[in-house]
Amino acid sequence: MALSQAEIFANPGLYPVIKLQSASMLSIREEDARLSATFATQQRWLMSHVGLALYLRGLSAGTTNGLHITKFLEAVVAADIASRNTADSYIKEMIYYKYVELLPSPADRRMRPLGPARHVLDLVNGWVRAHLYSLDRLAGGNRLAAYEATPDALQLVQPIIADRLVAAHAVRNPERTFSLFTWLDNGGTIMDWLMASMEDAPMSAERVGVGPISTVEMARQLMLSRTHLARKLREAEDLGSLGWEGRRGHSVMWVSRGFREEYASAQAIKLSIVDQACEAVLGPAGA
Repeated sequence: MALSQAEIFANPGLYPVIKLQSASMLSIREEDARLSATFATQQRWLMSHVGLALYLRGLSAGTTNGLHITKFLEAVVAADIASRNTADSYIKEMIYYKYVELLPSPADRRMRPLGPARHVLDLVNGWVRAHLYSLDRLAGGNRLAAYEATPDALQLVQPIIADRLVAAHAVRNPERTFSLFTWLDNGGTIMDWLMASMEDAPMSAERVGVGPISTVEMARQLMLSRTHLARKLREAEDLGSLGWEGRRGHSVMWVSRGFREEYASAQAIKLSIVDQACEAVLGPAGA
């Protein structure tokens, strides 16, 4: 049986696994920092999953030669992810940077079908693989091997993941500090960076150091406004979620137990959704 969010969250091996997973997410980001940045807010991340699911479902059904903008806009609005104008601006940005490509439409050129660029599919495939690797480390099984041995696995699995992410209340309404960062450009990357940098410590530790972090350097690497980043970090500090052992922004930063638990809970929800989707397509993990 696929693992539930509660089972994953209660697993004593969760923190080392999500630390490694966070490092994997940063490695994926390094392959294309600009592309990763387009997915690094919750709204854009969900829109990306919705659009890719529409494209892959059409591919599986053999009824379409691409994704049509009108269908994408309708799906995003129906799921209450973003306004039509926001979704339209997003898809146009994806076209501009060639992450989404215009496909030939011999039947009707006015329809302008779209498809994801190959390297976008590779990035999403890497995201799924990283989560399956985490699940195998947590609970054993052969999820990743089964996925890699299945032709068109991404095409079959991703639409189910997208549906469940959009439908999950806990995904759409994250806890306080996690929510603070999910609406910041590259906020997801900031959290991955913090968690990947955590010192080894018991799960019960009230504070865990993440090393000396310069906010100036962080803003530069993540292509963020230094002022905007500093404001968000101050808000998180006011919540008691992080802080510095010495001078703010120029000494060892720490993250609180509460913030780590929020992050772990969010990862547990995602991992459970990925596990459910892969079981639906590939069968039980131990099969």
